[in-house]
Amino acid sequence: MSLESNKVYAAVLSAALLIMVITTVSESIFHEEEAKPAFTIEVASADTEGAVVEEGPSLAELLATADAGKGERQFAKCKACHTIGSGEGDRTGPNLHGVMGRGIGSKDGFNYSSALSGQEGAWTWEKMDEWLSSPKNTFPGTSMAFAGIRKEGQRADLMAYLNSMSDSPLELPAVEEAAEEPAGE
Repeated sequence: MSLESNKVYAAVLSAALLIMVITTVSESIFHEEEAKPAFTIEVASADTEGAVVEEGPSLAELLATADAGKGERQFAKCKACHTIGSGEGDRTGPNLHGVMGRGIGSKDGFNYSSALSGQEGAWTWEKMDEWLSSPKNTFPGTSMAFAGIRKEGQRADLMAYLNSMSDSPLELPAVEEAAEEPAGE
């Protein structure tokens, strides 16, 4: 019986040794060195004066056309960790009823990570937009594992929904009219 088990162990060790040898040989044959570019292309920096920067709609414009119904569908991504109904309990994340305008990291009874618990200020439209875009970049060290929402319109829809789920919703930011006056007047 021990002779049979010795054969099994020898086969396993031989297979592991063979894999290591094949890996080492293949890495030496197909080794890739870091390629250096033959030349660099100069690109204008973002702070160049006089440069025309094409921007999308402002946050106020996005919020003015946001659809809370679509935002409710966006909230499906949040339901695994958050509740939103009035009086519902917390989950991994806090209940988000009335979150817009509430102090950051201030919901009573919820144990926030250190990244959020010491924050000053409230959840404004701008701060919530930044947070929904990238929680990890907004408050480094947060325990929220959500990657963020890339599309501005989807974030605006979600913020409209979050705002609608409040006893005292925030007022939408005013849309500034871009008044273009002819030069020389």
